[in-house]
Amino acid sequence: MSKTCLITGGSGGVALALAAQLRAEGWRVARAGRSLERLAPDHGDLLVEADVSTETGAAFAVNEATARFGAVPAAVVNAAGGIVLAGITRTTEAQYRACLSANLDTAFFVSKAYVAALQAAKQGGALLLFSSVAARVGVGNHAAIAMAKGGIEALVRSLAADHSGLGLRVNAIAPGLMETPLTSRMVNNETGQKAIAAQYPLGRYGQAEDAAALSAFLLGEHASWISGQVIALDGAFTAVRPMVRPSA
Repeated sequence: MSKTCLITGGSGGVALALAAQLRAEGWRVARAGRSLERLAPDHGDLLVEADVSTETGAAFAVNEATARFGAVPAAVVNAAGGIVLAGITRTTEAQYRACLSANLDTAFFVSKAYVAALQAAKQGGALLLFSSVAARVGVGNHAAIAMAKGGIEALVRSLAADHSGLGLRVNAIAPGLMETPLTSRMVNNETGQKAIAAQYPLGRYGQAEDAAALSAFLLGEHASWISGQVIALDGAFTAVRPMVRPSA
């Protein structure tokens, strides 16, 4: 398998950690984002300026990576996204639409562009999207993001059904809170760190490297019989109900 990968949302913490891991495993990596300045330094990656929340931008990112690799990428990861932490009555229309654009629109248009490129080339590939624990269990103040990520989980299953015959594998990772630049304000003090870690049965919140390790596995040959799955990466948050002891 040609080891080439396009990562959209390429300036984020998970994207950078994944790019580093893939490079270490011998992959060629392209990272796409809305600003070349934010994508820099390149770390040896191909950099593509594109807004993948639009159909035109997503198609440009896939086509540019294809041209520069000399073939359609063997794998595409949509790591673009954003967070809105607010109840539904405190979520403005602008926040709601921005949340869907950053999460659901990017996933849809990147997937559409990649599938079209694979169909034209008559080859398979691996597509990885990102969901969230909030799409699986009710988490307070996550109405907009839970809705967006729930749509991504449905998209994964639909794409896997439609395009398995092409040889396309489609999966998603549903992480709990991971420490990245996007979430840094939530874990920037000891009190916040302890409060968030206490929510996870394994006793800690996630790191970008946790997502990178699982992503690299799902993109590689050892996961060649895995498709249509949404895999929890959450320290057992969605699988385990901790025992609550009554206060004395």
